[in-house]
Amino acid sequence: MLADEVYGSNREFREGVRELKLSYSLAVRSTTTVWALERQPLPPKTRNGRGRQATRMRRDAMHQPITVKQLAQELAESAWHKVAWRQGSKETLCSRFAALQVRPAYGDDRKGGLQPQQWLLIEWPAGAVEPSGYWLAHLPAKASLKQLVRISKHRWVIERDYEELKGELGLGHYEGRNWRGFHHHAHCALRHTAF
Repeated sequence: MLADEVYGSNREFREGVRELKLSYSLAVRSTTTVWALERQPLPPKTRNGRGRQATRMRRDAMHQPITVKQLAQELAESAWHKVAWRQGSKETLCSRFAALQVRPAYGDDRKGGLQPQQWLLIEWPAGAVEPSGYWLAHLPAKASLKQLVRISKHRWVIERDYEELKGELGLGHYEGRNWRGFHHHAHCALRHTAF
């Protein structure tokens, strides 16, 4: 599943997609917080003999999550690699990317336990003042940087195709209120254009 930062920055949306056992690459805002590198939370308090064992991760002044923008600025130059992801209309599209395993941090101090590890992909074009894109990706740990980039950048192709379907094939003209009606409209629109 691919989505822009409006959906990707929503923790409940990401958790829902993960519960459906779907792979995803979702754009997130630069203010999204993660646990990465040496920044890790404190373990839950140890049991003192009464009550249940604590499960909430703890934070203090030295154990705080970091925003993905701050993390990008702290990465060494060797972490960045030039990757081309597809042929554009004039030239091959390429930029500098870095990828590392992180754990999203939002809400782990109120809920139990750490969230599962996933990829953080960061795009920082050469010569730019700051990174231009961030993605959290629930993809196999053995995925290559090129695979992460290709999958994450594929959302543009899908959006372009959808706009073309709406404009040129009439899918944007549907004003009904249910899936069945939309399905019939789409079928007729696509069938009509085939002849």
